[in-house]
Amino acid sequence: MTGSADLAFDPWDPDFLADPYPAYAELRARGRAVRYEPTGQWLVPHHADVSALLRDRRLGRTYRHRFSHEEFGRTPPPPEHEPFHTLNDHGMLDLEPPDHTRIRRLVSRAFTPRTVQRLEPFVRGLANDLVASLVDNGGGDLLTHVAEPLPVAVIAETLGVPEADRDRLRPWSADICGMYELNPSEETAARAVRASAEFSDYLRELIAVRREEPGDDLISGLIAAHDQGDRLTEQEMVSTAALLLNAGHEATVNATVNGWWALFRHPSQLAALRADHSLVPSAVEELLRHDTPLQLFERWVLDDIEIGGTTIPRGSEVALLFGSANHDPAVFADPGRLDLARGDNPHLSFGAGVHYCIGAPLARLELAASLTALLERAPTLALAAEPRRKPNFVIRGLRELRVEVR
Repeated sequence: MTGSADLAFDPWDPDFLADPYPAYAELRARGRAVRYEPTGQWLVPHHADVSALLRDRRLGRTYRHRFSHEEFGRTPPPPEHEPFHTLNDHGMLDLEPPDHTRIRRLVSRAFTPRTVQRLEPFVRGLANDLVASLVDNGGGDLLTHVAEPLPVAVIAETLGVPEADRDRLRPWSADICGMYELNPSEETAARAVRASAEFSDYLRELIAVRREEPGDDLISGLIAAHDQGDRLTEQEMVSTAALLLNAGHEATVNATVNGWWALFRHPSQLAALRADHSLVPSAVEELLRHDTPLQLFERWVLDDIEIGGTTIPRGSEVALLFGSANHDPAVFADPGRLDLARGDNPHLSFGAGVHYCIGAPLARLELAASLTALLERAPTLALAAEPRRKPNFVIRGLRELRVEVR
């Protein structure tokens, strides 16, 4: 189905950003693929289609493994954006097999479930310390006191970033991730380029240090990782480390504040969770579904596909709407309701297919650790002020979430 002039879907409208879920319901009623002219994309709002297309090899995060820009009918990015694209385009997230397969296999050797298991005492201890500090202060901004420092410290510790350098990671990440929004401005692009160059230089220096002085950290593991003669190039190591540092905290930060804002708006569910901490695992999944931190994931159409009778030709871009898929009533009973005990919860917040989030187990651990620490150590936690939302659509989060401990 085509036509976007009368859609409620408007990713630059503050009212839409405040609550995009009614607009998603309208999109799902429109059809299975809706052309959106402002971005030149096909919006895909249904869970079944999003899930299937994430696994469909006729789509890709890139097309460069098969086509030149010209062959694909696309204009190359401006030369001045090169530092961003060099950093971004050599990471797992924006590569397709065989390069994606090779890099993910090598990274997986250094980033295993056992690694996550070993991290659990550190994660839970840090979460408890951060919450204790928040309680001692009588409250404050949950974003800056707990939601940000926990995953940043964990992924930095995992990778081997010195503690003195960690405050630089979040600003670099925020500037780089601005390029993942729809139709980013030139000002946004300039910030992303500058951050990409600075971040890359920093990581090259850190890799050089680890080559001389290997440690028990992921960067040392990436340097050492090899399989049947395959190794990561230095650029692949830089891009992989940047991806893990960015993705390793962005979703967790936003899931934490989005989740608590949802809990404050649903006091009966918060009361049930406070009364029964065994709900924490299912609560984590439901909070990820209910207000999805990554609302959209883009794919290029490498070969013609058909969605609901609509042919989408090669060279097109589809926008897989995770937020809409996670509220699809065909899959989730009463999807607008927050149900922390929801049993069957096949949300797509971590993606699916070959690009399924490699850090999902770590993100779940961090979310459970901070949620448990706040329930145990701040049982009277309350909202102190109406939060302000970031003016972003793709990466959905808050500017701050001010709380008080009564």
